[in-house]
Amino acid sequence: MDRDRDSEAETERRDTMGKRETGRPRDKERWRHREFCAEPQFICEDMSRTDVCQGRLGNCWFLAAAASLTLYPRLLCRVVAPGQSFQDGYAGVFHFQLWQFGSWVDVVVDDRLPVREGKLMFVRSHQRNEFWAPLLEKAYAKLHSSYEVMRGGHMNEAFVDFTGGVGEVIYLRQDIPGLFSAVRRALAKESLVGATALVRYRTEDGLVKGHAYSVTGTYKVTLGFTKVRLLRLRNPWGRVEWTGAWSDSCPRWDALPAEWRDALLVKKEDGEFWMELKDFLCHFNTVQICSLSPEVLGPSPAGGGWHIHTFQGRWVRGFNSGGSQPGAETFWTNPQFRLTLLEPDEEEEDDEEGPWGGWGAAGAWGPARGGRIPKCTVLLSLIQRNRRRLRAQGLTYLTVGFHVFQIPEELLGLWDSPRSRELLPGLLRADRSPFCARRDVSRRCRLRPGHYLVVPSAARAGDEADFTLRVFSERRHTAVEIDDVISADLHALMVPYVPLELGLEQLFQELAGEEEALSASQLQTLLSIALEPARAHAQTPGEIGLRTCEQLLRCFGNGQSFTLHHFQELWGHLLEWQATFDKFDEDASGTMNSYELRLALNAAGFHLNNQLTQALTSRYRDSRLRVDFECFVSCAAQLTCIFRHCSRHLEGGEGVVCLTRRQWVELATFV
Repeated sequence: MDRDRDSEAETERRDTMGKRETGRPRDKERWRHREFCAEPQFICEDMSRTDVCQGRLGNCWFLAAAASLTLYPRLLCRVVAPGQSFQDGYAGVFHFQLWQFGSWVDVVVDDRLPVREGKLMFVRSHQRNEFWAPLLEKAYAKLHSSYEVMRGGHMNEAFVDFTGGVGEVIYLRQDIPGLFSAVRRALAKESLVGATALVRYRTEDGLVKGHAYSVTGTYKVTLGFTKVRLLRLRNPWGRVEWTGAWSDSCPRWDALPAEWRDALLVKKEDGEFWMELKDFLCHFNTVQICSLSPEVLGPSPAGGGWHIHTFQGRWVRGFNSGGSQPGAETFWTNPQFRLTLLEPDEEEEDDEEGPWGGWGAAGAWGPARGGRIPKCTVLLSLIQRNRRRLRAQGLTYLTVGFHVFQIPEELLGLWDSPRSRELLPGLLRADRSPFCARRDVSRRCRLRPGHYLVVPSAARAGDEADFTLRVFSERRHTAVEIDDVISADLHALMVPYVPLELGLEQLFQELAGEEEALSASQLQTLLSIALEPARAHAQTPGEIGLRTCEQLLRCFGNGQSFTLHHFQELWGHLLEWQATFDKFDEDASGTMNSYELRLALNAAGFHLNNQLTQALTSRYRDSRLRVDFECFVSCAAQLTCIFRHCSRHLEGGEGVVCLTRRQWVELATFV
C-alpha cells in the first residue's frame, strides 16, 4: 500500500512557518504526548457541513464544495470511504476516492497534519477531535502535489473532483430570469451548488469579497400578498454571516408561522444564513452548479439522469493548437467532435427560459411565437488535465473554451475526415462557451435536433495542454471525434511512369560508372543537380541531405545502391511530391506551415489519423513550425514504403495486416 511522503519543499515550508508534525501515532498515548488530541476520531456521530471550517490556507473554494457534499451522504461516502477510524483496524493511513478526468483515483494519506501551537493550520472541524475533513484536504493536496497549489480556485473544480459531474457557471445580473427555479431544480437533482460574492471585503452586512459560499437550500414564503424567494447559504469559515434582511436576527422572521420559523431558522454563529433572491443578486456575481453523472446518481436518479460521452485529447503546438478565432487560418486544425441530437427534451409545464432552460443557444433560436421549437439540452464540459499541479513550476491555467457549429444536412456526408475541414469557416455558429482561464469551462446549450460540430481550443494558437471534453445530454445523443482511417490512395503507391530526360540519364550513368549504381552520396549529388531547375523559383531552395538519401536507398533501392530503374521510380515520385509541396508553399519560401502537413499528405494520397499525424508533425517540423521540402520528401517516402510493405501482408480481412516477427523487423527499418 502506498504511503504519503511529504516533499522536501513542503517539509521546509512547515519548518519555516513553525508548524509541528503529529507523526504517525500508533496509539492514543502518542497523541497525548504531542499535546494535540487525546481522543482522535475520524468521524464524530456523522459528517455535516459544520465539520468543514477554513484555516489559514486560501482554499475556500474547496471547503465550500466539501460542505455542500455533506448534504448528500451517499455522495460523500463515495469520496470518504466508510468504516475508517483511529480505533478499529487502525493502520495509520486513510483512503479517499477522487475523480480525475474520467476515472476514480484512490488516494491514500497518512495521519500527519500541519500543526502550529497545538492547532491545525488548515481545515478543521467545530469538534476539535474530528479529522475526516483535514485528512480529505490532505488527500486533495497530495493529488495535486502540495497544499500550496490549492490557494485560489473555483468551487466547480472541487465539485467535479468529488462527483465526476459537470460543473457550469451562471454569471448573474439583476434581471436574470429563472435563477431561483434553476437552483431549486439543481438541488432537487442532487446537484452541488455554490456562489461567489461580489461585494467589497467584509461589508457591514457580513459578506466577504470574492469568497466562495455553498448554496444549501431554497424556500418560498408568503408575507400577505407577497411571495418571497429565499436562498440558504453557508460560509465555509463556519462563522461570519450575512446580517441583512432575513438574517438570523432579522425581525422579518417574526411574521412567519411558528412552524416555518422553527423549521428554517437556526440562530447561532455557524456560518449558515438565509438571503432573499433580490439581495443575493446584488451581492453575488456567479452561481456554480455541478450536475452529477449516472454512475454517481445510480439507476433511478431524482429528477432524471444524463447520457454521457467522454473524449481525451491534447493541443499540440504546430499540429492542432489553432487558436480560438474561427477566421484564423489555423483554426481548422483544432480537434473536432461531431455531435448528433435526435430526441428533444420532454416539455415541462413550469419550464421557464433563463439560465437553466434558455441559457446558451436558446437566445439564438428562441421559442417560436404561439409555441415552442423542440430543443435538446446539452451540457458541454472542457477540462484542462493536470494543470493545477504545474503551479509549482510557475504555470497557470490556459484560457480555453469551445465553439459549437451546426452542420447542414447537405454537408453531413462530407464530414467524415479532416479533408472536409476547409468547410469549417462557412458553418453557422450555433453557440460558444466563454473563453476563460479556468480548469473547467462548461456551457449548457439548448439546441434544435440536428448535427453539430464541437471545436475545443486554447485562446492562443500554439498553447499546449491536455484536455478532457465531456458531453452530457438529457436524451440520447451520438458523439464521435472527427478522424481519418489510415489508408493510402492507389496512385500514391503505384510507380509513376516519367521518362528521364536524356541529360539526366547521362548524368546518372556518369556518376554510377562501371558499377551502374549510385551510393547515397552519389544520389545526393544527382538530386542536387536534377532538382535545381524545379526549385529555382523558391527563395531558399533546399537540397536533399545525405541522411535522407540513405533513407531513399532503403525505401526505393536495394538498401545499398541505386540502379537506373530504381532512380526512375524515385524520380516520378519526387516530381509529384514537388508539385504537392509547391501547392502549399504559397509564398515560395521553401517551407510550408507545419499545420498544413496533414493537408499536403492528403493531397499526396495519404490519409492518416490524428495520432499518427501528430507524431509525424512533431518529427518533421522545425523550431519555427515549418516543414521544408527535404522533410516532406522524407515523410512521403517513409509512408510510401510502409504502405507498400503492409499491402503485401493484407490477411485476415480488409485493412488487417498480419506480420511475422521477421516481417515486422523488416518494416521497422523504414520507420
